[in-house]
Amino acid sequence: MKKEKKKDPLFSLIKSLSKSEKRQFKLYAGRLEGNTQSNFMALFVLMDKLNVYDEKLILARTGIKKQQISNTKAHLYRQILISLRLSPIHQNSITQIREQIDFATILYTKGLYKQSLRLLDKTKSVAVVKEQYNLAYEIIELEKVIESQYITRSMSDRADTLAIEAKNINQKNMVTSKLSNLSLQLYSWFLKHGYARNDKDTQTVEQYYADRIPKYKFSDLGFTSKMYLYQANLWQGFITQDFLSCYRNSQKLVQLFHDLPDMKKLHPVFYLKAVNYLLESLFYLQKKDKFKEILDELTKEINEEKIFSSENTQNLCFLYLYQHKINSFYLTGDFNKGTEFVKDVLIELNKTDKKIDAHHVMLFYYKIACMYFGAGDYEHCIFYLNKIIKNKDLKMREDLLCYTRVLNLVAHYESGDDEYIEELIKSTYKFLLKMNNLYEVQRKMIKFLRNLSNLYPHELRKAFKELYEELKVYEDHPYEKRSFLYLDILSWLESNIKGVPVEDIVKQKILKARH
Repeated sequence: MKKEKKKDPLFSLIKSLSKSEKRQFKLYAGRLEGNTQSNFMALFVLMDKLNVYDEKLILARTGIKKQQISNTKAHLYRQILISLRLSPIHQNSITQIREQIDFATILYTKGLYKQSLRLLDKTKSVAVVKEQYNLAYEIIELEKVIESQYITRSMSDRADTLAIEAKNINQKNMVTSKLSNLSLQLYSWFLKHGYARNDKDTQTVEQYYADRIPKYKFSDLGFTSKMYLYQANLWQGFITQDFLSCYRNSQKLVQLFHDLPDMKKLHPVFYLKAVNYLLESLFYLQKKDKFKEILDELTKEINEEKIFSSENTQNLCFLYLYQHKINSFYLTGDFNKGTEFVKDVLIELNKTDKKIDAHHVMLFYYKIACMYFGAGDYEHCIFYLNKIIKNKDLKMREDLLCYTRVLNLVAHYESGDDEYIEELIKSTYKFLLKMNNLYEVQRKMIKFLRNLSNLYPHELRKAFKELYEELKVYEDHPYEKRSFLYLDILSWLESNIKGVPVEDIVKQKILKARH
């Protein structure tokens, strides 16, 4: 694949603006006479019309000289950001607190000390209520500077008060920061090492957690500290594959936002991630009814709530909503219905794929391929798997790459397209051998696939039965069972043994589980 050209930051920013944001910028820029005829406005109007960034065209069509282009672009970039900052859409408690600190600083430099202190005291109260302790600490430090001028004649009383406030805020910041670090470190661990594969891995992760968790009293924790604590617990649960713990902590995390709706407005991204974790946990636990209930609630919220209107949250809404809607078809075994939904997914994916990272795009392709496999449409299954396999620049999780290769081989076998099956078996086998720390389920699959080309047609049924018996013992294994969620190989084997579609086998299992 060719490397994508580095995008011009200013051009990308202009192209990200909505119609209302462009209109607001023009009004903002036109507030002073002469701005509408200035170089930076001419640059804005032209770049807005271009489909690709072309500096030669810009120099030809504007009055900007080559030596001026860099400064003009920098000035336009800054003016757009100022305009966006003034927009009500981008206003929240945090930006308002920062704005008040700026106002108080201006009042201080003007010598209006008491006005500045009154504004700071009022803003500090808001910062504490919203648990913006870093900003509260910044306010206290500015109060100290003003009080140290001895202008207000109240330093003797204020010194102790400010010192105590600073100490308390600093303590809250330390606990919150350590919990935030732990959550991030566990996520980093997951990216580097993946899921725990045995008891030794689990013990290592548990010790890693114990060594880094700060001492705290739960009743002293505020919203933010609790949020990071639940996130850290979540990641520990995901790594050790303790999905019941994941469910409990994600439920607490979602409830935290429901108890304080203002925090949902302040941190919509964290809220969406919390619901995503909850749905993932329910999917791993195969809790179909609860999964549907939470997914329906999320769908309703996304359609009705204005807090998800930013481009960032809109992308996350698409990512989480559509991934879990796909998962819902896996939980019910309705793969043929799922392939109809895939059409909607692809339309939306084409609209947003440039704003979603490549890993998640490929994850969509894998889920889509699995859907077609379950529906018995092996041609489309192979088509989407090849999109992953041929993407040489992509660094997906190792386990997903493994299942992509295995499913590709199985889909080729099922499709009857066996002209190059032996070559495909060899290349798949070589690829999987290079991978580190394969699960037992994966090892047995490799062994089976390697011997597949040596079997006569009348021996296949017996071979399927033998592999089924070997893999069945891992269905409830604490570290191996997750393999069957990525690729339901047991249902595939059973469908070959019984001579019925995979979808029928999955639905029979679901029906049996309910009784």
